[in-house]
Amino acid sequence: MLNILIVEDEQAISNLIYVNLSEEGYNCTCALDGKQAADSIEKENYDLILLDIMLPEIDGYELLEYIKPLGTPVIFITAKGAVNDRIKGLKLGADDYLVKPFQIGELIARVEAVLRRYGKSEKQLIFKDVSINLDSRKVTKNGRIIDLTVKEFDLLIELIRNKNVALYRDRLYEKVWQDEFIGETRTLDSHIQRLRKKLGWEEYIKTVFRIGYRLEG
Repeated sequence: MLNILIVEDEQAISNLIYVNLSEEGYNCTCALDGKQAADSIEKENYDLILLDIMLPEIDGYELLEYIKPLGTPVIFITAKGAVNDRIKGLKLGADDYLVKPFQIGELIARVEAVLRRYGKSEKQLIFKDVSINLDSRKVTKNGRIIDLTVKEFDLLIELIRNKNVALYRDRLYEKVWQDEFIGETRTLDSHIQRLRKKLGWEEYIKTVFRIGYRLEG
């Protein structure tokens, strides 16, 4: 799982970014000022940093100077939308520059693009005895290939990326089937049952009463 540091002093924006990137499968950490961000960067390795410019304690420009020697990609997210501000940010070494307010879909697309540029795109997931190659969509258990349908594969990815989290049936259905959930659970339930059987994960994929499912491990 790729690690992203969100450096944003507006709590609502920080939470919005955190929730949406977490749903995409990223492991996110939030810092609400420049000093907290610098402390986090000293302690942890990040695959990407989303950095506001106007921050308490230490501003984004100064933080960028600290980050550059580490080789960690940075996307500026800021209300400073003038052309001169964009030019300054990019010349200082930011990999991209996103102006507030922004659409969350655009942010996710830019995050993915920068990570691909650095060869950091997630290519493999591993849980217990199962390995999943995201490029080839091949699933193996102890070296043996497990044949999954398209939806079984997509469902497995959602469960692994949200392990130990209780997932509501409607959210899970809409994420995997890309369709509105209208209260009919048989399709989802049957796919869960087949996944349990094919992977031998009866003890790991738990039913959560009145909510949905949780992958434990």
